[in-house]
Amino acid sequence: MENNDTIFALSSAPGKSGVAVIRVSGDNLSDIFKRIINKDKFDIRYNYFTNFRDDNGDLIDQCVATFFAGPNSFTGTDVIEIYSHGAMAVIDKIFDFLRAHKCRIATRGEFSKRAFYNNKMDLTDVDGLIALLDAQTDKQRQSALKSLTGGDAKTYSNWRNQMIEISAYAAAILDYDADDLPKDIDKKIIKQTEVLLNELKENINGYHASRAIRNGFNIALVGETNVGKSSIFNKLVGSNRAIVSDIAGTTRDVVSQQIDIDGYLVNLSDTAGIRDATDEIEKIGIERTHEEIKNADLIIHVYNKMPEKFSGDEITVINKSDLLSDTSNKSVIYTSVINDSGFDKLLNTIKNKMHELMGGSESRIAINERTYELLNDAIFELDTAINNYDGNYDIFAEHIRRGADAIGKILGTITTAEIADATFSRLCLGK
Repeated sequence: MENNDTIFALSSAPGKSGVAVIRVSGDNLSDIFKRIINKDKFDIRYNYFTNFRDDNGDLIDQCVATFFAGPNSFTGTDVIEIYSHGAMAVIDKIFDFLRAHKCRIATRGEFSKRAFYNNKMDLTDVDGLIALLDAQTDKQRQSALKSLTGGDAKTYSNWRNQMIEISAYAAAILDYDADDLPKDIDKKIIKQTEVLLNELKENINGYHASRAIRNGFNIALVGETNVGKSSIFNKLVGSNRAIVSDIAGTTRDVVSQQIDIDGYLVNLSDTAGIRDATDEIEKIGIERTHEEIKNADLIIHVYNKMPEKFSGDEITVINKSDLLSDTSNKSVIYTSVINDSGFDKLLNTIKNKMHELMGGSESRIAINERTYELLNDAIFELDTAINNYDGNYDIFAEHIRRGADAIGKILGTITTAEIADATFSRLCLGK
């Protein structure tokens, strides 16, 4: 730990509320807790209803308070949780009391940082906590909980332990007679490294899907001007977010909205119609359309008539189908805002495409930008060990050890202050 200060923070959301949760963490908090509940003795993990008074005996609030003794607490130190009314005047008064008793306000993520340094969490748990606090949809909740409850840490620890074992055997080949080592150990560790490398590659291939779950699945509505993209956008969003007009080129910029589709967070974008524009503002809008296309996980291409050819990777929509005489092509989706038709099919197609693109990502580890870079480092080291050792097991062992170090940095078993600080700073004050 960096220090033994007693810290406190508001763990619930700031602002007017029925209940506020204030968390305190430090060593030997028994005396402060006795003062809060006005008792000489207390039981741990018991909720005490108390008339919480300041040092002058004036009533601050009627609260509930609980004591969690270290090391069996969230931070590994003593923890007090105070459940007060959520008025800011009450919260400020409790903060004044805590400051008077030599407590200081916590920095962002400091509670979780203490839990990390006291071996109550590793960095994958912290990543999961950050993702859970940001979760807006059910799929995000599920992915975050898998990380938070140790599912990802178990996988990473297994990989790291295998690498340490492989590196140890590789080093032992140089120092011991073959008779003192397991039979064909040289061939076995090469094979084990190849299997491990394939596992890492398979999981890192799920980065795209993992990013989509955590940050949102990017879907762009594209097409020429005046094909009805904005009408479809409004229909999917459920409100008139985009301006609809018969005038071509109405949409000059990207209009975006986050929506929940089948438990996934979706960043839906209505883009400027693609054409040879002379208007400078419209040209900028079209340039942004091309950026949206580049960053899209899925494209919904909207037409008013059957195109000569279309991509199977896109969802092809023929809009304004009420004006068409032939709507028999099964490869496209026909929609009409006038007749309110085709949108159920479009939504189901989006869901199916999303599940197809996710490709079982729920069973893989969750990968963020930090873990993605370190996983690539581990893959590089294992690949180098296999393809460049040339019979030199000293070099082979060193590359495998570096791979294990990269996985150790993901877990936080091998870390630097910069890695830890960057991770914990993404949390709120009460965490």
